Amino acid sequence: MTSPDDRVPGRPIEGGAIFAGTADDYARYRPGLPGAAVRLLAESLRERPAPALLDLGTGTGQVPLALLQAVPGLAHVEAVDVSQQMLDQAQAELAPVLGRCTLHLVLAPAATHASLPAGRGAASRAPDLITCCRSFHWMNRPTVLARADRVAAPDAAVAIMGDGSLWTHHADWTRALRELVQHFLGADRRAGARGTYRGPHGSFEDDLAASAWNEVTEHRFPVTRTWTPEDVLGYLRSTSFAHPQLFGERHAAFEDQALGLLHAHAVDGVLVEEAVFTVLLARRGGGAP
Repeated sequence: MTSPDDRVPGRPIEGGAIFAGTADDYARYRPGLPGAAVRLLAESLRERPAPALLDLGTGTGQVPLALLQAVPGLAHVEAVDVSQQMLDQAQAELAPVLGRCTLHLVLAPAATHASLPAGRGAASRAPDLITCCRSFHWMNRPTVLARADRVAAPDAAVAIMGDGSLWTHHADWTRALRELVQHFLGADRRAGARGTYRGPHGSFEDDLAASAWNEVTEHRFPVTRTWTPEDVLGYLRSTSFAHPQLFGERHAAFEDQALGLLHAHAVDGVLVEEAVFTVLLARRGGGAP
C-alpha cells in the first residue's frame, strides 16, 4: 500500500490546527471501516484474554468503535491524536459502548506518546494491537514503528490501514471536483492553512520492511460507496485539502459550484466511489533490521 502524498519535508505538522473545527463533520461524513477489515482485526485478537488496543491518529475513534462491537472482551483502549476536538468527539462516540472496557485519551503526536497506563483497577499492560487508520502518512513513520516495537506486547500486531481519499480517487466526478478545488486554491494539494503536499517518497511497505515489524501480510477489501452531493460537501469540510478556512470568504461560492457539479454527475441523485481498503497487518519478524 503506497502512502498518500506526504507533507513538505521539514515542515512541522500543525497539530490540531489542520483539522480544527472539523470533528463533527469528520464523525458524520468520513466512511467507517469495512466489515471484512474489522473481522480481520478482531481475528488478530481472538486468542488473547482481555486484549488492549492502541489506536494512533484516532480521529473521532472509528477504529475503537468498530472493535468494541467486534471484540466483546476488549479490555482497554488508548486513543492518541493531536487534536483535542477530535478526542472530545471520540469520547462522545465511545463512552456509550465501552461497557467494562477502559479508555484513555492522549493528546500527543503518535511519535512521542507514552506507553499504555494502567486502567481503572487493572494492571498496566502492553498493547496487543496497534492501529493507524488513514493517519500513518501524517506521522514520523520510522519513529512511530520504533516506538511501537518498544511498547507492544511480544506477540502483538500492527495494522496500517487506508483507502486514499476523494482527492486521490479516479472517477469522472472526483476528477471534476478536484479541478474545482484547484481552481479556488491552486494546483497544489493543500494540507491545512500553511501546508502543501508533494509527491510520495516511499511506501508503507518500505517503512515496515525497515522496521522490526517486517513480517507483513497485505489484505485488500474492495468497497463500493454511494454518496449524495450533500454528503460529499460534508466530507470535504472534514479534510485538510478543502477545509472551509482555506477558502475564506469564497467558501460559500465554492460549495455552490461544487454542489452544482456533483448534481450534474450524479445518477438518480447518487455518486459512486469504487475504493479498495487495504490493511497491512505486520508482526515482528524473526530477524528485525
